[in-house]
Order: sequence, then C-alpha cells, then structure tokens
Amino acid sequence: MLKTERLVLRGPSLDDVDDLFAVYGDPRVMRYWSEPPHADRSVTETMVKRHIAAFDHAPLYFVIEHKGRAIGRGGVHDGDEVGFILGADYWQQGLMTEALFAMIDHFFEDLRFPQLTADADPRNAASVATLQKVGFVQTGEAKNTFCVNGEWSDSAYFTLKAPREAA
Repeated sequence: MLKTERLVLRGPSLDDVDDLFAVYGDPRVMRYWSEPPHADRSVTETMVKRHIAAFDHAPLYFVIEHKGRAIGRGGVHDGDEVGFILGADYWQQGLMTEALFAMIDHFFEDLRFPQLTADADPRNAASVATLQKVGFVQTGEAKNTFCVNGEWSDSAYFTLKAPREAA
C-alpha cells in the first residue's frame, strides 16, 4: 500500500466493483482507452477478480482510493509500461499526478525499475500532460495502434529513466 496526502494506493477488492464500474463504464473516461466502456457490472467484476489474483503475485497495479472510494487505477501493467485511469468526477484536481509520483517513487526506489514507459493516444491531452508533468519524455509515435468500436487511434510513446544514484 502507498499513501499520499489525499490518496491511498492499494490492492483491489471485490468491494471496489461498483466504484470501478462507474469509471470503466463511463464513455468519457474510456474515450481513449484500449477497449470500449464496460457494458455492465459483470465485466468490471471479472476484471477486478483477475486483478486481485495478479496483485497477490505482483503488486504493481493499484486501486486509487480517495475519501474511501475507488476512483481509478494505475501502475505497471506490462513489463515496465505505466497505465492509469481516473473517474471523470476527479479530473483536473491533480489527483493522478499525485498518484503517479507515489507510484514512480515506489517503482524506482523500492522495486529498482531502470525505466518506465507509457503509451497514450495523442488526442488525450490530459494524459499526455500528466505524463510530462511527472517527468516522462516522448520518444516516438505510431499510427493506427488500437481499434475500438471501429475507430482507430494513434499512440505516443513515453519513457522515464530512473534517477541515477549519487556517486
């Protein structure tokens, strides 16, 4: 578990399903995600169960809790790739930046990742800005990388190198 001034970053629980369905079922939130919005609660429940099992083996992808509610998720989900999602009611409050700083410290200091990477749809200006705010640098781009509901999106790729320890 990680804690910040306003957040708790923790493992998933079945108690999170309703809160996370509000996130993953929202077309605004899922606009630039790599899959369509969850059609019903059972899709979110299946995802949470899968993430509970994965978290028990490798605690790398966290539920973001604010004032007792699961408001999003974030962490490393594939090798060194960082991903994150946040409920629309919590946008523009600096919460994801706060969560990412805590996760980045954990991945570099505690888990000794040499670098982190990220992939964002370049049309998602808020996610791109958040990545840059926490230190990620764009390293490339590609066209037509995801097709969701018949709509292609592009990818912008980012990297954040671990800070070098003082000699």
